[in-house]
Amino acid sequence: MAPLAGGALVLGGLTACETTKRGFPEVSSPTNDPDALNRRQLEATSTQVADVTDGKVRYLVPKDQLAGAFTRQFGDGTSINKTIIRKVQETPKDKPVYYMVGMGLRNGMFRAMALPLQTSSDNSLYLNSNAPRYIITSVGCTFCFFNFERNEIVGTSCEENTGGSRCDLRVETNNAFFPRR
Repeated sequence: MAPLAGGALVLGGLTACETTKRGFPEVSSPTNDPDALNRRQLEATSTQVADVTDGKVRYLVPKDQLAGAFTRQFGDGTSINKTIIRKVQETPKDKPVYYMVGMGLRNGMFRAMALPLQTSSDNSLYLNSNAPRYIITSVGCTFCFFNFERNEIVGTSCEENTGGSRCDLRVETNNAFFPRR
């Protein structure tokens, strides 16, 4: 009879548990705030790599990790040894555009890749998987520059103007910089 009494005590204890439902705030509650909607859309299709505070870029992804991702993105033996996030703003009235750039060498020749970043309302910088890749391959140049017009990459130039030296620009329409999991 003792086991039955213990079972009744357990059942009695269970009925004494509180069963009222308390409301939890919805994390993904609907909003009409365009900034919040844009940020959610960015976060769904992009990876945040940095943010800008007081005009200074703060990297959220370590530079060595970015260099490794650039090397993988090239996929042809290019070794990236420098990564930067560069602000481009033709005039003070223009909205700045940020580019993530990886620079390195392949077979002793300069290589670089630039990827435009999207800026959210809170100055976070995101890399979208649909962002184009601007790729420079040098032929005889020790260093190549991206040329901009209205904050967009439109060409390249060689650091020195020796005969036969040039920088070739190729544009790819998407990237696999941060593989989807």
